[in-house]
Amino acid sequence: MAMEISDQKQLPQQLDLEEITRKISFLDKWREIFSYHRLGTNNTASQNHECNHASADESEDGPGIPQPKGHGLLTSSSLCSLPTPSSIIFSKSGGVPISPAMAMRLRQSLFGNTVHTFSCDWQEARFRFHDPFSDLAFALEAGKGGARSIQMAVQGSVIKYLLFTRKGEDCNFHSLRAVSKQEQKQALAVALAGILWTAGEAQKATLCLVTEDTYVVSTPDYSADSFTERLQLFEVLDKEATEKFIYDHLQCFSGEGSRGVILFLYSLVFSRTFERLQKDLDVSTIHLLQPNAGGFLCRQAVLNLILTGRASPHVFNGCQNGKSQEILHGVLTRSDVGYLQWSKDTSENDRLSQVGSMLKTPKLPIWLCDIRGNCSVLFSTNRQLLSDWKMERLFDLYFYSGQPSQKKPARLTVDTHSHPWERNQRENEHGPGRQFSPVEMAIRTKWREATISWKGAVPFF
Repeated sequence: MAMEISDQKQLPQQLDLEEITRKISFLDKWREIFSYHRLGTNNTASQNHECNHASADESEDGPGIPQPKGHGLLTSSSLCSLPTPSSIIFSKSGGVPISPAMAMRLRQSLFGNTVHTFSCDWQEARFRFHDPFSDLAFALEAGKGGARSIQMAVQGSVIKYLLFTRKGEDCNFHSLRAVSKQEQKQALAVALAGILWTAGEAQKATLCLVTEDTYVVSTPDYSADSFTERLQLFEVLDKEATEKFIYDHLQCFSGEGSRGVILFLYSLVFSRTFERLQKDLDVSTIHLLQPNAGGFLCRQAVLNLILTGRASPHVFNGCQNGKSQEILHGVLTRSDVGYLQWSKDTSENDRLSQVGSMLKTPKLPIWLCDIRGNCSVLFSTNRQLLSDWKMERLFDLYFYSGQPSQKKPARLTVDTHSHPWERNQRENEHGPGRQFSPVEMAIRTKWREATISWKGAVPFF
């Protein structure tokens, strides 16, 4: 931006006062960000190089003035995705600043320690829709890594709103393709608010937003990430007010550089409260994320927290005894959005890994699917599918994988009462020796003897 102004300074007479004011205002927003990270707007490349090798005891106030560990330095994690001005709120917005004790307990709940921080794929993750008025107008873009499972779990709630709880709209696939930009924003706000409200036991939701100021600094026991330390917490005591609050601050969850998925996960933990979270978990799961290939993946407890409002670590119904007779926590109630999973390594004889009826048969025909470790969504536009057994004879399901290569949802026809000769014919429709798609295997965990037609398309995923 400074370069743009410099290029035009030889013709100042051609810029009116309003244009100059607009440019200065925009530049000031970025200056706030750079000044927070001790990056001067006039620094040269050589000065930046020298800063990277400066003593931790030196600051902009001069050498010899001790600074807290990590204060004023850009960590490798903060280089991934600096929050943009539009995703940062004023420090005097009325929230409660995060305290050192809260920050440490948040880290413990997520990572099991206070030194791990989120990798770049997490920091770049946000809630962003595909183009409005398109085949995927209803769909969130899904990134890579552990944040993807949260995006796809929220996708289930977005579909729930657009198909079944939005007023004045018919429950059909055409309505999903006709979603406008404004309706996308409303759908995301309602989906996020509903998840947080349920996690808060329908009593309150807690929203975490990033501010200009820092409230926590690094210590030998806590590694700062230049993000968590700037949080303010906002408690909202009404569901509709929660929707409005999120809608008014939607850029904080969807904007580029906002780290929106992390903010939502933080809000989810604080809405649930540390005390409830401790009761939800069991000896098999003591924190919510697990390390994987240099990053972190969500444990089942995170997905169950989004789907059911309770961070139960397992997918079976109720509670069961583990191999050492320890009490393991499963799902207690039916949720609006269900869950299916399939992996070739899963054994039908392993009762603790089998998805129970609470998740297999949700209140609405929408399922988050974990298929070979990748999350996707299956749904039907027929609200009565799971409440009228006659509807389950022959029906359509739509499948959204979240993969960039998918340009529109796949439509599958499921027949649960076909005769053996019909089943054989359909299974051979793509040639002899055809193997079943993992998507079909996931569907058959719910409808065991079903035959599935891809409507002439080549099965994928």
